[in-house]
Amino acid sequence: MVATSELLDAFGAAGYRLTGPRRALAEVIASREDHFTAEELLAESGRRRLGLGRATVFRALDTLTELGVVERLDLPTGEHAFVTCEPTHHHHVVCSSCGRSTPISDDGVADLAAKVEASTGYRVDTHRLEVFGLCPQCSPES
Repeated sequence: MVATSELLDAFGAAGYRLTGPRRALAEVIASREDHFTAEELLAESGRRRLGLGRATVFRALDTLTELGVVERLDLPTGEHAFVTCEPTHHHHVVCSSCGRSTPISDDGVADLAAKVEASTGYRVDTHRLEVFGLCPQCSPES
């Protein structure tokens, strides 16, 4: 979970103005304990009567993703969700039932990327891994 101040600091450090809508959206995002969609942010904005527009939410999510404090998850359903995260390189394991996500370390993925470079001739600039399965709460073995 990321604090409102961390999201606002990321905007400010990148030279973005800290407008009322950005502040409001940062509060809504920081209040989330798990992954969220843009639609969920818009619905929460409506419940709180914040008046955030669709374009504002999508632009802010794009910006926060570029700044590394929010990461986009491509869910098995084809939907896109977002999670707040520390701006360090990591990956996620995502529950395919409830959508809970947990950050995980690189665990050899960088080595795999190096092997891909060697075998294909490509220069790998970045990589992203999402592992899907059932979390302990959703697993039938629990």
